[in-house]
Amino acid sequence: MTAATPVLRIQALHKRFGSHHVLRGIDLDVLPGDRIAIIGSSGSGKSTLLRCLNFMEMPSAGQVVLKGRAVGRPVAGSDTLRYGESELSEVRKQVGMVFQQFNLFPHMTVLQNVMEGLVTVKRLPAAQARERAMAEIAKVGLAEKTSAYPGHLSGGQQQRVAIARALAMEPEVLLFDEPTSSLDPELVGEVLGTIRALADEGRTMLLVTHELGFAYHFANKVVFLADGLLHERGTPDEVLKHPKQERTQRFIERFTAFHF
Repeated sequence: MTAATPVLRIQALHKRFGSHHVLRGIDLDVLPGDRIAIIGSSGSGKSTLLRCLNFMEMPSAGQVVLKGRAVGRPVAGSDTLRYGESELSEVRKQVGMVFQQFNLFPHMTVLQNVMEGLVTVKRLPAAQARERAMAEIAKVGLAEKTSAYPGHLSGGQQQRVAIARALAMEPEVLLFDEPTSSLDPELVGEVLGTIRALADEGRTMLLVTHELGFAYHFANKVVFLADGLLHERGTPDEVLKHPKQERTQRFIERFTAFHF
């Protein structure tokens, strides 16, 4: 795969929940090393988009192409696609997800939480899984917390464990769904610092966020969603400093406290 070939391609993606049309034809190419910030008001479809890319939600129409391979097979006489469980399992290994809520197992230690997917999904031997888990826990600055349980950690520490868990699976793409939204303000910085360090490693990431100041410095591309449509895309300067669309301008004006 060349540098110009998308690692992830989203084509005419739709998602409906009954009569509610959440995503209305999203087209987006994600190149290796892209750091894409996805912004927009609550209810614009940002989280649903990420969940469709990880296939926690099945798209209603459209196509996701991962590393040149289309996910799903057409259903005869229909616009919909059929997805096999083994196919989706492979996709989820390559498209990691970090949620708003940490989703850690409370009865497992930090080390056990990070090891779990390596043992049960990747089928790694316990010793190899432990070694990889320890390395990722150290990367997020929690080497001294491997034996701690989630209930004994701060929210910021729990989110960093969740990031380590996603990293341990060695995904091609990392998805972050407002990873600081449930944190106290004083804990936001430590999680954003961890994400910034991953960006510096050249990882491919999509980040849904309301932290526009961070988005400006983190991203190489910004996309603005409204009413399930991708209204504007471009560099951080183009979208956050000099938006062309009136809808984007109104959204950015709500965050005048941010200095880019």
